[in-house]
Amino acid sequence: MSRASDTAYQKIRSYILQGDAAPGMQLTEEKLAEIAGVSRTPVRDAVQRLENEMLLVRSESKRLSVADWSDGEIDEMFTLRAMLECHAAERAAIRMDEESVQRLRSINDNLKKAINKTRPDIATFLNANRQFHDLILIRAQSPRLSKMLPALIEQPVVRRTANQYSKADLMQSGQDHDELIAAFAAKDTHWAGAVMTSHIRRAFHTFSTIADGGEK
Repeated sequence: MSRASDTAYQKIRSYILQGDAAPGMQLTEEKLAEIAGVSRTPVRDAVQRLENEMLLVRSESKRLSVADWSDGEIDEMFTLRAMLECHAAERAAIRMDEESVQRLRSINDNLKKAINKTRPDIATFLNANRQFHDLILIRAQSPRLSKMLPALIEQPVVRRTANQYSKADLMQSGQDHDELIAAFAAKDTHWAGAVMTSHIRRAFHTFSTIADGGEK
């Protein structure tokens, strides 16, 4: 893979994940080349990688667009994420050292500070949340999980949900993290797995409520 292809991949991926491209928005190679600042040839390689990650999709007429998931696809995505992150938390619980536990505490402190601002700082919240889950994945020490989970965790649906969370929802996320830290400190695999599963399922139901206009 060329450096230009890698550059195109990173820039287009960031463009999608930062919410600059709405779900279902059609994109052309010309537009993506402009975003990435490269020619169309490396863009084609980048698009293939992003299609494999299900961030971009092609219609039967070969038109390219940002993925827009159905209710069933979103349910499946959260279900798979809960299963895999539960497994990661269980593995991490027996491999977590004190330095990593302290690092998790520091990250979660930053997350809660972002929440407690007069107007919650969603960008900082998302960055801290990513760091928190990334560290758990690192401590799980599983190359397979490291390849499988990021595509589920970093879907744009996560960003759309966070931007519409109430302050109480955001605070609950921080509290879930506190309990995960306690489970890791105790090296309790069952506790860590149960809390992680609850954490992800809670996120799914919050998303479902938002998607339905708060009717649930």
